[in-house]
Amino acid sequence: MGFNAIFTRMANTVSHWAGRPAVFIAACAIVVIWAVSGPVFHYSDTWQLVINTGTTIITFLMVFLIQNTQNRDNAALHSKLDELILTSKAHNKFIGIETLPEEEIAELHEACEAEAGQAEEKPENKVSATAKR
Repeated sequence: MGFNAIFTRMANTVSHWAGRPAVFIAACAIVVIWAVSGPVFHYSDTWQLVINTGTTIITFLMVFLIQNTQNRDNAALHSKLDELILTSKAHNKFIGIETLPEEEIAELHEACEAEAGQAEEKPENKVSATAKR
């Protein structure tokens, strides 16, 4: 098993684990214990450094793991949507638009809204009140 496979498995496991309510409660408990221990340690620099260092390290590492998971989820979602586009009557020009500049995506979005507005105005797309019942 290569490094990428190991990293992927670890990223999935940690992301799934970190999103659980019990982990959030544990993190809150750690902060409360740290805050309550302030008077014992006379609110020293070391006391402050413990929480600052701990949270900074965890945040730094979690950013990479969560970003990896989101990138893969996003790529899988795009692949699924591309497959739906290819097997439907949708326009194939939408495949891969996530790589376009923001301005071009906005133009495509506006064109879709305009096309949707025109489709609503066509009589064959309107359902009569009696047909709805």
